[in-house]
Amino acid sequence: SSCVFSTAAQQRSTGDECGPEDPRDEPKHPLSDCALEHKAIKLEEQVRDLTERYRKALADSENVRRRTQKFVEDAKLFGIQSFCRDLVEVADILEKTTESAAEDTEPSNPNPALKKIYEGLSLIETKLQSVFAKHGLQKMNPVGGKYDPYDHEIVCHVPAEGLQPGTIALVTQDGYKLHGRTIRHALVGVAVESQE
Repeated sequence: SSCVFSTAAQQRSTGDECGPEDPRDEPKHPLSDCALEHKAIKLEEQVRDLTERYRKALADSENVRRRTQKFVEDAKLFGIQSFCRDLVEVADILEKTTESAAEDTEPSNPNPALKKIYEGLSLIETKLQSVFAKHGLQKMNPVGGKYDPYDHEIVCHVPAEGLQPGTIALVTQDGYKLHGRTIRHALVGVAVESQE
C-alpha cells in the first residue's frame, strides 16, 4: 500500500472543497515500503538509545545531587574540626592543671585558696566537656577495650597482668571523636603476654 502525501501547495488555493485528486497530481515518493520500514527501525533504535542516555544522565545527576548534599552536610558537621583539635589541647592543659591542683590540696595541707582554685578548675573542666558533648565532640575512654588502629596509636606495650593481650591497659593522651569521626587518636599502652 502506498501512502499519499499532500501538501498545502497541492491543495486548491481557491478554498473550495478538495475533491478527488487527479492521479497525475499524486507525488511520487522515492522511498519504497522496505526502505520506510528500515528507516522506522533506525528511528526506533535512535529513540531507544536516546531514552537510555536520558535515563543514565538522570541517574548521574541524581548521584551528583546526593553526593553534593552529603558534602554540604559533612561540611556543616565537620567544619569545626580544626577548631575542635585546638580546643582539645586546651582541655588537656586544663585537665593536667586540675590534677596538679588536686594533688596539692591534701588533707595535711588545708590551703583554702588552693582548694577554691581546684573547685573552680573542676567546674570549668566539667562545663567544657558538656559543651564538647553538645557539639558532638566526645572523649574516648578506651581502657579495657580492644586496640583499634583507627582510634588508637600504640606508644608502649605493658605486661598483661589480668588483661587479655591486645587490650588497652593505659592511656597517655586522650583521644577525641567529632560526630563519630576520630579527630585525635588516643595514645595508648597495649597489654602483651609477658615472656618469662
